[in-house]
Amino acid sequence: MIHRCNEIIPEHNVTKAEVQEMIDDAIRQHNRNASMISMVLGIIFFALFADGFFRVIGMIPPFLGIDVNIIKEVVREVIEKIQS
Repeated sequence: MIHRCNEIIPEHNVTKAEVQEMIDDAIRQHNRNASMISMVLGIIFFALFADGFFRVIGMIPPFLGIDVNIIKEVVREVIEKIQS
């Protein structure tokens, strides 16, 4: 490298092909990272959805005393409709 008055001048300029390769590498890395983040978020949201669904249908017991099971109410309503 040549130094001229506090200025650093590289030995060679970056070519158009090198710049394109750097851009492609950055895009590839971004897409990989975005895919990993999306995958993790998708798994988390699916797990939370499944947990809520199983609590509503009564397969998982209530959490912190909050009972969201609707199956008992649905069965009671159906029995009332059949009996009347």
